[in-house]
Amino acid sequence: MSEPHRPGTFCGRTRREFLWETGGSFTGVALAGLLAQDGFLARQAVAADGTTSFDDGSNPLAPKQPHRTPKAKSVIFLFMYGGPSQVDTFDYKPKLYGLDGKTIDVDVKGRGGTRSQGRVVGPKWKFKQHGESGAWVSDLFPHLSTCVDDMAFIKSMYAESPLHGSAMLMMNSGQILSGSPALGSWVNYGLGSVNENLPGFVVMLDHTGGPISGAKNWSSGYMPASHAGTVLRPKGEPILDLAPDEARRGSVQRRLLDRLRAMNDAHASRNPGNPDLESRIASYELAYRMQSTAPEAVDLSTESSSMRDLYGLDDDRTREFGRKCLLARRLVERGVRFIQVYSGGNHNDANWDAHGDLVFNHTKHAGATDQPIAGLLKDLKQRGLLDETLVVWGGEFGRQPVAEYAEGTGRDHNSAGFTMWMAGGGIKGGTSVGQTDELGSAAVEDRFHVKNLHATVLNQLGFDPNTMTYFHAGLDKKLVGVEGARPIHQVIA
Repeated sequence: MSEPHRPGTFCGRTRREFLWETGGSFTGVALAGLLAQDGFLARQAVAADGTTSFDDGSNPLAPKQPHRTPKAKSVIFLFMYGGPSQVDTFDYKPKLYGLDGKTIDVDVKGRGGTRSQGRVVGPKWKFKQHGESGAWVSDLFPHLSTCVDDMAFIKSMYAESPLHGSAMLMMNSGQILSGSPALGSWVNYGLGSVNENLPGFVVMLDHTGGPISGAKNWSSGYMPASHAGTVLRPKGEPILDLAPDEARRGSVQRRLLDRLRAMNDAHASRNPGNPDLESRIASYELAYRMQSTAPEAVDLSTESSSMRDLYGLDDDRTREFGRKCLLARRLVERGVRFIQVYSGGNHNDANWDAHGDLVFNHTKHAGATDQPIAGLLKDLKQRGLLDETLVVWGGEFGRQPVAEYAEGTGRDHNSAGFTMWMAGGGIKGGTSVGQTDELGSAAVEDRFHVKNLHATVLNQLGFDPNTMTYFHAGLDKKLVGVEGARPIHQVIA
């Protein structure tokens, strides 16, 4: 039996609902017209249905304007894979020296669970103050210590997961589960590329391999595949197979690609709503254009001997990472938006994951990266590029102040408190924000989540991190999540 009709209702709706819905429709039409006149709709990214397009309707990486005037145009993320120890690098904790070897009560949450006691491992390097800012830096970084007045230290970072895989995904995509776009993909999506002949998002790995969760860390997730990272090899030719066979050079190759494009377009028209297909078509064109541009961009033979010395290219210890840092500078010069450079690969002592011999591990990795990173900062600065290039340094988490095992100096993972730093791109150099407790075990003052770091990166690129969205599966997705996050204003100039 149907419900009896109530006065003041229309087909089960109140008059108020009826007027709201009809009025909303008319105002929506007017709003669409205004947005179209303003050019807003033409600047929107490829939607989940693959039909909304940029500017000319074909290039998802066409240059776009951010929400406001940006302070940075590019980002170089120096990723210290494995988790460097904050109390042995930039977070000076003098109390730990006197407690070395003693068992104390301390809450430790690591990969093996939670403990209430631990044997203290005192810092293995001395700390000194440097620069006009008086920043504390350990002896691990004699070169970087000369750059502290350009750096802003965030000593109260924290995240949820003390496990490499999920912590890596959180640092790279803002989620502990796979399937979301990487930070570089968001930058690509928001800004597009100013150089149509090079990728907008580049990743450089260690020669021993990539991080534990692999390509998920530079995936475009639910965005079109054209926003994913392009991997450059750490040794030999950075990009393989750029030169076509003699039989397919010049006009022959162009005709082949045109024919392939026509077939792909026909297939795409029969299968609408497939952004991955459109991205694959675009990737062929990018590969063709890269044949003439990429070889010059990655050719270091034109660099001077003084530049090679600056980055440590003639030293076996620093050559690989120095080469990647120099490539990062060359790519920034050529308009690449986001470059991620990994220190450490594979697992255990092949990266910063110092579970056993802390001294061996950190001496190795700091020694390989200290001079190249300092060289990068100085090179960018002298070229006038540091002001518009945001440099980020850090790992997926830090280390505990106590030993992991009954013997040895190794430290377990620590996601409750760790240090990262930023430089350039509108960042206030010579500053330090946040604190961990007196042992360096957990962030206790001005705590900043990984999402706050992401919000800061987007902010410096000219975006409001809480309104920058991508429509997927019926939701407006954000890098900083549903709750949102504010930038770390204390380090912004």
